[in-house]
This record gives sequence, C-alpha cells and structure tokens, in this order.
Amino acid sequence: MAHETTQGNGRETDSARPMEVGMVLYGGHTMLDFVGPHLAFASAGMRVHLVSDSLGPVVSDTGVAVLPTVTLESCPADLDILFVPGGRVDEVLLDRAKAEFLSHHGRTASYITSVCTGSLVLAAAGLLDGYRAATHWATRDQLARFGVEVSDERVCVDRNRVTGGGVTAGIDFGLTLVARTLGEDAAKLSQLAMEYNPRPPFDAGSPEGAGPEVVARFAEFAEATFGEHIDESIARTISRVLERRAAPSEA
Repeated sequence: MAHETTQGNGRETDSARPMEVGMVLYGGHTMLDFVGPHLAFASAGMRVHLVSDSLGPVVSDTGVAVLPTVTLESCPADLDILFVPGGRVDEVLLDRAKAEFLSHHGRTASYITSVCTGSLVLAAAGLLDGYRAATHWATRDQLARFGVEVSDERVCVDRNRVTGGGVTAGIDFGLTLVARTLGEDAAKLSQLAMEYNPRPPFDAGSPEGAGPEVVARFAEFAEATFGEHIDESIARTISRVLERRAAPSEA
C-alpha cells in the first residue's frame, strides 16, 4: 500500500512503498503491548518486522512464545517506525546489543515509539532526551528518573516521539500513528476491521476508577513481581546514561 510522505529525523519516506516497522521483542515482553499496534499497522498495509537477537522463540511475560521475523543484524536499515513494547524490562534495560540497535535506528527512523514500560527502554537508549513521553501509570516515577517529562496521556505525541500508556493503550497508540502517517480514513478502516468499540465491564482501568483498595493490591503484586529487580536495573542503567551524557564534555 502506498502512503503519504512523512518526515521524522530529517528523512522523508518514499510514498511508493509500504512503511517499514521494526518491533523489538525481548524475553518478558507483554504481548498485548505489541499485538494491538501490530494489528493496526498490518491491517493498514505496513510491513511489520518482529526483531530480536535470533529467530528463536521469544517468551512473553505470560509464557506465550513469539517467533521473530528478523534479527538485530538482518533488520531493514531504513525503518519508518521503531517500536518497543513494555513488560518485564529489568533485563532488556541492561542489554547493550538492543540499546545499540535502538540508538542506531533511532537516528534515522521517522517515528520513535513505545507502549507501556517500553518508554523506559527508549529512555535508557537516550531516545527520549528532551521529549515528553507516556508509560504505565505505575512506572511514571521510574520514567521520570531518566529525566524524561512524563505524560499521563493515553497516547502522548511529542514531535516524532509517540508513546502509549499501559498495555491496552497500544491499540489507541497504533490507530493514532496510522492516522498520522496514512490518514484518518486508513485508521478508521483499521479500527472497524478489529471492531474496536470498547465498553469495559468495570471502571477500573485507572487508579482513580479502581479505587485505593484495588490499587494497593496491585502495588503489592507489582512489588513482589518486579520491585527489587527493576529498581536495580534502572539504577545501573541511569549510571550508564549519566556516563554517556558526560562523555562529550570530557572529549
């Protein structure tokens, strides 16, 4: 499918070819973070690449395995959209190979994007310096530790950085990005195709709606599941980020 000419980091895309999307997978990712956007992108005619270290199965945080389509090395050079899903990011934050991949492709991709805690991974790679970004409501303080201006929007658009909030925000994120790149008609067609007409049974999708008791129970679960590991990974990653930021002044 042809698409409108878009411009990101100083590069215009060719309107005669499908848009190229690189979605970076890692062990412990949350499937819905990328499956929603993947469906929106693919149904709009974009060419989506699932990127990882190898072509072996990548296990999600619920134990479902996903097969990548390209490796870090074989991924197309000119990506229009670079994307990172959220999930258990404590290990990927310290993964230098993926950080280098993101940094390299982030220089040329038209859009740098994420859903949920994927924004922490972008921040660790230096791709959110000077930008506003969204993340899961429970990790806003952690994203702020990277010096990022944190947004509480469901989909945050700051120039060519487009970031979604937690998990299900990925569908809204995907449709928003399709609309920005291919037009509203393409996004509406994609939304209709997936019958995205949400009517949740409870008003519990935000801390305000869920109430203090449910929020407290979630906090206990999150602390037991991620707490110590994510704090340690972020601390180590921030040290690396500070070293990288200081390097030019020392040269």
